Amino acid sequence: MNNPSYLDVLKHPVVARLTLIQLISYFGTWFSQVAIASMLVEYGASELAIAYVFMMLMLPALLLAPIFGWIIDRVPFKKLMGTLLLVEILMTLCFMSVNSLDDLTALMLFVFIRSTAASILFAAEMALFPKILQGEMLKKTNEIHSIVWSVCFASGMALGGLMTYFFGYDTTFLIDVLLYIIAFSLLLGLQLSLEPVKHTQSAFKMMKSGFFYLKNHKKLMHLIVLHSTLGFTAFDTLITLLADLHYKYILAIPLAIGFINATRALAMTVGPLLFSKYINSNNLHYFFALQGFSIIIWAFIQNSYTTTLIGMFMVGLLSTSLWSYTYYMLQQEIEVEFLGRVIAYNDMMFMLFNVVVTLFIGYAAKMGMALQTITITMGCGFIATAFYYAWFKKHYLLHLTDKSV
Repeated sequence: MNNPSYLDVLKHPVVARLTLIQLISYFGTWFSQVAIASMLVEYGASELAIAYVFMMLMLPALLLAPIFGWIIDRVPFKKLMGTLLLVEILMTLCFMSVNSLDDLTALMLFVFIRSTAASILFAAEMALFPKILQGEMLKKTNEIHSIVWSVCFASGMALGGLMTYFFGYDTTFLIDVLLYIIAFSLLLGLQLSLEPVKHTQSAFKMMKSGFFYLKNHKKLMHLIVLHSTLGFTAFDTLITLLADLHYKYILAIPLAIGFINATRALAMTVGPLLFSKYINSNNLHYFFALQGFSIIIWAFIQNSYTTTLIGMFMVGLLSTSLWSYTYYMLQQEIEVEFLGRVIAYNDMMFMLFNVVVTLFIGYAAKMGMALQTITITMGCGFIATAFYYAWFKKHYLLHLTDKSV
């Protein structure tokens, strides 16, 4: 099928089942995210403490990528996914034991473990799709994955904010657990037939061979860096600080955070429908530049809650399309037996960018830098990425297996 629609892609039984599981589990993740952020603010956490907790979401993929890749390439997908969902259920239950800042270390540990499971699960899914799909089907599946993430981000943040405001943190976490249980039950019905890739090497040798495979393919390394720059949209700490500084006088903080993120995610859902057919490897740098300029514009209107919603919608329009297209470019270049390990390294680099951006926001705010200046800096990061891709295109484009050109 040369140009399948999203509906055609969703008729694939594996894609359909995994998309439904993603829809439920991703919603659950963001549903409880507002509760965690609001809880930190209510308990009086500092800017750095908030940044550290959000950083725990990113550290597993950053620190444990070689192990993740080995696990993904060795453990059957369905068995791995079931185990990871059970870990997420257990850690979400543990969130209910956090009652004050004295439990901050425990909260960071719970977030780290749950994020570890989520990171492996995400990488396993992105390594699975190229094994069963090709060309436009793979590209559209990435876009569906991004849209599902965005829909869950929007609805999860908005409803999570309302639930936290009206019913409290524990109720929100309990509902989250129930959602993960539903996702686990759906997994039991997944029918997946894959020819197993036999690995006779030890764990250490597999990790070593994956590292050297990546090291010897510079094109892959550049594609990983390119995709990782989407980490400049790691706005969680920034939005929390903006809500505490400007918006708490208008709305309760959980509602302010929830509606801002819901507005952004709505744009991330609509964006692929508007821009996906126009983005290709010849003009990608222009869209990176547009993303950067939209963030800079948002920086100048973010003091007002009404205008920040407009700015956040504008910022979100291109994010999903850039994420899914750069991931597609990467997937097309990886040999099947190395998919898990290379994608784990890609997620490591992506999270490195997220951690750096998150720490930058926390430390810069602590040192007195205006939130507007911090936002402008993040926008400039995308403009620099546009120049980087222009250089990459000149040196590597002829060697890309980009089916959409």
